[in-house]
Amino acid sequence: MSETKKTKEKSRLRIMMDVLRKRDVVHGLTPEKLRLVLEDMGPTYIKLGQLMSMRSDVIPENYCVQLRELRTKVKPISFDKMLKVMEEEWGTSPYKIFDFIDTEPVGSASIAQAYCAVLKDSGEQVVIKVQRPGIYKIMFEDIKLMRKFIKILRLVTPETTDIVDLRDVLDEMWAVAKQEMDFILEAEHLERFKKLNSDIKYVDCPYVFRKLTTSKVLVMERISGYSMDKIENLKNLGYDMKEIGVKLAENYSKQVLEDAFFHSDPHQGNIIISGGKIVFIDLGMMGELDEKYKTLIKTAIESMASNDIRKLKEVLLMIGNVYGPVNHSKLYSDLEILVKKYINMNINDINMGAMLTEILELCNGQNIAVPSEITMLVRGLVTMEGVISECCPGINMFGIITAHMSGDIFSKFDLEKETIKFLKDSYSAIKRGIEIPVTLADLLSMAVHGELKTNLEIVGSEEPLKKIDAMVFEIIICAISCSLNLGSAILCTTQMEPKLLGIPLLGVLGYVSSVVLVVWLIFRVIRNRRKNRSKKF
Repeated sequence: MSETKKTKEKSRLRIMMDVLRKRDVVHGLTPEKLRLVLEDMGPTYIKLGQLMSMRSDVIPENYCVQLRELRTKVKPISFDKMLKVMEEEWGTSPYKIFDFIDTEPVGSASIAQAYCAVLKDSGEQVVIKVQRPGIYKIMFEDIKLMRKFIKILRLVTPETTDIVDLRDVLDEMWAVAKQEMDFILEAEHLERFKKLNSDIKYVDCPYVFRKLTTSKVLVMERISGYSMDKIENLKNLGYDMKEIGVKLAENYSKQVLEDAFFHSDPHQGNIIISGGKIVFIDLGMMGELDEKYKTLIKTAIESMASNDIRKLKEVLLMIGNVYGPVNHSKLYSDLEILVKKYINMNINDINMGAMLTEILELCNGQNIAVPSEITMLVRGLVTMEGVISECCPGINMFGIITAHMSGDIFSKFDLEKETIKFLKDSYSAIKRGIEIPVTLADLLSMAVHGELKTNLEIVGSEEPLKKIDAMVFEIIICAISCSLNLGSAILCTTQMEPKLLGIPLLGVLGYVSSVVLVVWLIFRVIRNRRKNRSKKF
């Protein structure tokens, strides 16, 4: 590593330590203090805080509430610096394009700031979203520093990093950040979203001014209205919050189940009610599902609703990436308990966020890694459900999704295709039925002649066998240590040469080897116990 890079890293670490000292973290970390620390440390840590704010299943709710403020209430930087970015991108003064630019940002986030403006030619009111200067380089260097810290952490506490792969968390955060830093991509998202929802009269997103949009500056239509959390203002304007909640849930179901292109961070600030429409803004971070995942998600919901545990288990194994041994019988029984818990509830009482979180935890406990597309979908659904429950109480997200699916299945039902499929399935079943007696005859013949072999797999036996193997190994080490000890004691009664401190040298070596083996064995036992304890929790 060059001296310049080392100096930069040391400087960055010094800044971080100064922030921790300034916020007096040594004397306790309150929710507000954590938010201020992340804010002071810069955009990378603000983005990390934003992701943490969505994980109420891991972080206490009072911390999540404070961290949610990082989505919109980030300390702004001076207008002059942002003006310079605009000049560099357009190659001219912004005041040649706009009649007016408000110097106070209408929104300030970790990656960009937004300003209200009026176009010179048409007089249209617009919003200019400007990327913070040098943000890519700052975040890249910070993440590189975090990766080094994780490597050290893995060496010091391997049992802790086995539970949560922090590298995956960083990779996901960096992928999301890169997506949000490309304003050309966000412009494409806006245009695609508008096209997909063109038939929905009550849903919209801002129009993009493509000629003025670059990778660092995005110019779009200004939306006047109130965000979802301004309930009193919306009621005063005559809006029915229940109607808004139903339409919002129905459209989000469409985004996920039909379009497979959904807003991955639909918090209250990103949903504006304007002119009788639900307008989604800030489409930098969008989730997308391929046809495989889209079908599997639908099948999973159907399996949950119809109490088909076997099918649900198959779907989870197909969605996830298995990276270790899976106890299939335990997975089945855990899913059965989970489904029974929710199937007996009234559909309008089901908390979809809690249910999805439980399924993710269950997968994690069975060595099934869930892909980032699915975790992003879960976060989006949990966020949307939170918005609806807070702003429109009484609306149930799970109920609307299942109702949406029922309508979708009915609308796509093709009698001719279903009849052909039924005839094909019937033919296959009859053919297999004819083959069964022949197969049974072959099996009986093989059994009579002693040619029948059975492959037996004892599910869930891997872990006990590993423990027995470890115990046998430890017993062997103990036996060797005892033998060395006993042999050395016998040698000490002889006059064997050479000697060390009056004791035969071979006996001394035996004693030392015995002690080394015992110390190593104790260390091994303690380490294994700590690892097992960490896995339980």
